[in-house]
Amino acid sequence: MNRSAPTCQTARLPALLRLAAAVALALAMPASAAETAASANANSQGNASPAGSVPTIFRAADLALGARLLQANRCSECHVRKVGGDGNGIYNPKGRISTPAALRGMVDLCSTELNLQLFPDEVTAVAAVLNRDHYRFAGR
Repeated sequence: MNRSAPTCQTARLPALLRLAAAVALALAMPASAAETAASANANSQGNASPAGSVPTIFRAADLALGARLLQANRCSECHVRKVGGDGNGIYNPKGRISTPAALRGMVDLCSTELNLQLFPDEVTAVAAVLNRDHYRFAGR
């Protein structure tokens, strides 16, 4: 047996650790902390949006980029395979995803599971589009 070649389990370990960290962070971080961090980042880049109905974490997001990424990565096709119908049944605003930070964490989880290798701003863009179209979390 060749011990230098990684097994399936050891080859996936870094991705699983990243996945676990993303989920833990999203679920542990209160929405207000996530929004404060996003707001500070947007302000430091000079991209702050006026207060409104969009959660702070999504205010600097590029919605056009998010929509393109949803289309390019065929997210709807995967959701149809998972839940059937038109795939929209996967979006459950009153279920597990109850904060903007948890929504962003779930998008990061999908990116990790599918090895999409999305950058953080791309994850935020996708989550912002999902918030606009399905979840409708209000801003603070």
